[in-house]
Amino acid sequence: MRKKDVVEMKIDKVLFPNKAIGYVDGKKIQVKGGIEGQVVKVSIKRKRRDFFEGKIIEVIRKSPLEIDSECPHFGRCGGCTYQSFSYEEELKYKLTQVKELFNSEGLGNINFLGIEKSPKEYEYRNKMEFTFGDEEKGGPLSLGLHRRGRFYEIVNVGNCNIVDSDFTNILKEVVNYFQEKNTSYYNKKRHEGILRHLVIRKALSTGEILINLVTTSQGEINFNELLDRLNIVQLKGEIIGFLHTTNDNIADAVNVDRIDLIYGRDYIVEEILGLKFKISPFSFFQTNTFGAEKLYSIVRDFAGDIEDKVVFDLYSGTGTIAQIMAPVAEKVIGIEIVEEAVEMAKENAELNSLSNVEFIAGDVLKEVGNIKEKPDLIIIDPPREGINPKAIGKIIDFSPEKFVYVSCNPVTLVRDLKEFIDKGYKVEKVKCMDMFPRTPHVECVVLMSRVEK
Repeated sequence: MRKKDVVEMKIDKVLFPNKAIGYVDGKKIQVKGGIEGQVVKVSIKRKRRDFFEGKIIEVIRKSPLEIDSECPHFGRCGGCTYQSFSYEEELKYKLTQVKELFNSEGLGNINFLGIEKSPKEYEYRNKMEFTFGDEEKGGPLSLGLHRRGRFYEIVNVGNCNIVDSDFTNILKEVVNYFQEKNTSYYNKKRHEGILRHLVIRKALSTGEILINLVTTSQGEINFNELLDRLNIVQLKGEIIGFLHTTNDNIADAVNVDRIDLIYGRDYIVEEILGLKFKISPFSFFQTNTFGAEKLYSIVRDFAGDIEDKVVFDLYSGTGTIAQIMAPVAEKVIGIEIVEEAVEMAKENAELNSLSNVEFIAGDVLKEVGNIKEKPDLIIIDPPREGINPKAIGKIIDFSPEKFVYVSCNPVTLVRDLKEFIDKGYKVEKVKCMDMFPRTPHVECVVLMSRVEK
């Protein structure tokens, strides 16, 4: 078997996160995507030490697990890969993958409490980042998501079923307006053009909508005219603010050279578990509002009685977990490296009249060594890469009674858990929370307790 060979194989197994395994003539092939039981056509990309890497170029036969997708963009859009599952089957599939991951790392003898379903299977996302481009070279302006496996092509996603209908109506009006004006999109090869991204955030509990149009500085936009168009769009929610971000960076990401408030205010207010949270354009906030309520309820349940306890919330973001714990704790200290997020956390604590919460701006690696308080409970909610290997030892050295680890990436979670176990902690229980229906992703919450010597 050689590079660029095209082979047909059946997917025998899918490992988290969405790594599909099959065999051809006894040779192991690994591809990204795919569903157990599918027969696929694969282009071989490279040879590794004991397997080949490939790319799925066609699904020849569906898996017995699949049903007809309700999404018109499925197969073309690179957003969702589990649209063809029933939701109950998707939940079982994810839970099985996480359990197998734990087993493969020698963590199989653990109390798994199953997987909690998302309160909303569809229209659950509160933030979307759309990209301007075209669906085919020289075609009309498009606004949507990257085509699966492609860097330059964009798929219009006018009926995306994981976002609220207000997102769809705003997207359609924006792309129609710029098509009429014949406004150019930013070409990533030539580094020419104006339109780059459209970022929409909606507070699903309050209906407030924040729009951020991202362009280069290579042309002018008539924002008054665009806003007039948007103001007559039929929406369930209300546009509270409109921002313009100028980005001349060549990377295909929403970077900020300058940001201007065109209309209204630069934040929305979301409500979770009786608390209010201001969300600014670049704040991290869970993308599934009602799923976040369930996730944080699990965290609070795992924490147990903390009425007279000191709690650390590491990688605290805008302080959501810290503030949810504050009403039932003696004191909560949050650490977050993004200064804007820390400022927003402080504003949110004031908004919620919480006086027993302190937020520190800085790298967890450096700041944990500067805290004088001794925690009874540490809650950790790190980014996808997990806890910084240089910081994990310092965190464990606080030696609290309990840790609650919230993870959006079970792969780095199991890596880190082994470190905690080696340092004298026992995994008490694990529960999965499906925050991302129709995608391979899943959150995990883990309770660990100190083993008394």
